[in-house]
Amino acid sequence: MKYTIRPTEPGDAAGTAALRRMPGVFETTLGLPSYRNVDSDTFLSKLGPNDHHFVAVLENGTIIGTAVLYVEANPRMRHVGGVALMIHANYQNAGVGTALLKTLLDLADNWLMLVRVELTVFADNERAIHLYEKLGFEKEGLKRMTTVRDGKYADEYMMARIRPGLA
Repeated sequence: MKYTIRPTEPGDAAGTAALRRMPGVFETTLGLPSYRNVDSDTFLSKLGPNDHHFVAVLENGTIIGTAVLYVEANPRMRHVGGVALMIHANYQNAGVGTALLKTLLDLADNWLMLVRVELTVFADNERAIHLYEKLGFEKEGLKRMTTVRDGKYADEYMMARIRPGLA
C-alpha cells in the first residue's frame, strides 16, 4: 500500500466526510453517521493558523486517514496542543495512524516547540491507546460517562505526551 501524507486541501472535504461517516471509524470519534460533506467543507474552511490538518491519501485519491493538531490560542497555553486522528476502517492497524501521528509530533516538537500534546480516547479503544502509548502518551485520567455511543454512555481517557527531554 502506497500513500502520501500532506496538508489538507479544500477539495478533501468529501473524502474526509466519507471517512468520518464510515462504520468502524465514526464510533471511535465524536462524529455521527449523518455527517455531511457540507459539514466537512465548513470545518475545513474554518481552520486557522493554529490548526494543522493532514490527510493520508492513496495514489487513487482515496483519503485513508486524517490527523489534526490544534495549538492552544490562549497565550498562557501556547505550549500545548491537542491531537485527533481518524483512520479508514480497512487501513487500521497498518501503520497509517503511526505515520500521521509522527507527522503531527514532528511539527509539534521541531517547528512549533510545543511542550505538551494531549488527547482523549475512548477507554475501550485498545488499538488507539496502544498507538498513543507507543509514541510516548500517558494516561492522566479517566472521564466517566462522557459520550453517548451506540445507545450507552462511554468513558474516555485523557492522555498527554510531554516533549522528550523536558519531562
